[in-house]
Amino acid sequence: MLKNKNIICISYTTWEGEYTKSTVQLLSLLAFHNNVLFIEYPRTVKDLINGIRGKINIPVKRMLGLEKRVQTIEADTGAMVKHMVMPPVLPTNSIKNEGLLNLFYRWNTKMYRRQIRKIQKKFNLKDSIILTAFNPVYGLAMIGELDEHKNIYYCYDGMDLDRNNARTIELEKEFCEKVDGIITTSEYLNNEKKQYNSNSVVVKNGVDYDLFVPFAKTKVNDTTKKKVGYTGSIDYRFDLDLVEYAVQELPDVIFEFTGGIMNQPVVDRLSKYDNVVFNPAVHASEVPDIVSKFDVGIIPYIKSEINKNIYPLKINEYLAIGVPVIMTEFAVLKDFYGIANVIDTKEEFVKQIKDQIQNDSEALIKKRIEFAKSNSWDKRAELFGSYLNQFTQ
Repeated sequence: MLKNKNIICISYTTWEGEYTKSTVQLLSLLAFHNNVLFIEYPRTVKDLINGIRGKINIPVKRMLGLEKRVQTIEADTGAMVKHMVMPPVLPTNSIKNEGLLNLFYRWNTKMYRRQIRKIQKKFNLKDSIILTAFNPVYGLAMIGELDEHKNIYYCYDGMDLDRNNARTIELEKEFCEKVDGIITTSEYLNNEKKQYNSNSVVVKNGVDYDLFVPFAKTKVNDTTKKKVGYTGSIDYRFDLDLVEYAVQELPDVIFEFTGGIMNQPVVDRLSKYDNVVFNPAVHASEVPDIVSKFDVGIIPYIKSEINKNIYPLKINEYLAIGVPVIMTEFAVLKDFYGIANVIDTKEEFVKQIKDQIQNDSEALIKKRIEFAKSNSWDKRAELFGSYLNQFTQ
């Protein structure tokens, strides 16, 4: 177990939010025995303006330094974490001119580095483990600049030109080569990163078992109208054609989707069906109750090169409630063979939905719940900590 270490996390996300974040889950547990500083992804000047105008909800006063940029917060686990908000940075995503882009990049990283050094001195964060969570642009610029003990890259997603620019992809490759170790969330990602760094290992996503188990099923739902459910962002991964076919073929089954809409055509096409319901994103603590109403949980992702990187959080969440899982073979997830149902065609998708609704049982429910228990975040954090120990010796 990792103990008595200073961990500074250069994150790509916020701490709070409407979905579960693996970085937050792991650090919330590691913080029981270590001193953790979580740095949120820096927002831009444009974000700041939108925040001041009330268009988005961001910590404007902390960004401007009118309130403490570093505050101690209590994680859901009960552990205490130092939480940092950076001043606004210059936006770079739309810049095409290489010279201007480099200038903005140097300005942003210089400010970022200066702010971290100031906090290191204030809180005596010497000899820290710098854990960069899918933020290689800032992570690379910090290597050797923070009097750190070691640099570790936590990579939980892949990169492609549809979502990342070519510069970011190249910087990530360089970052992988320079860090002391890489922790990935899937075998596919791990094989990719090993091309650049032999110290690459896997810690798969888990489930907050204690959060879900109070809502776990003890029997098959006694409802006339059966429900197929999905939780999480509806984005580029979603196989709209597959789901629409099932919605058409199973008009007596309710299809319920809960999560943020990042792929509007999904709503545009499916909303016309009487058996489809869309709900807004909810806090992670509300997910277990929602899933407990499902008769089947689905993960209908498109088979693509980028989706091969995914180890979905929701699969263990469905199973922790005891819900049967049906998913496409978007990635090789051998751990779930035999416990989840993998389909390859739209006809198989419909058939599996019918079969799981008709043939579910208390024995199968119990089996799924026990399987999910073995994938708890507690176990994942213990493994994650052991790799940090290994890489930082």
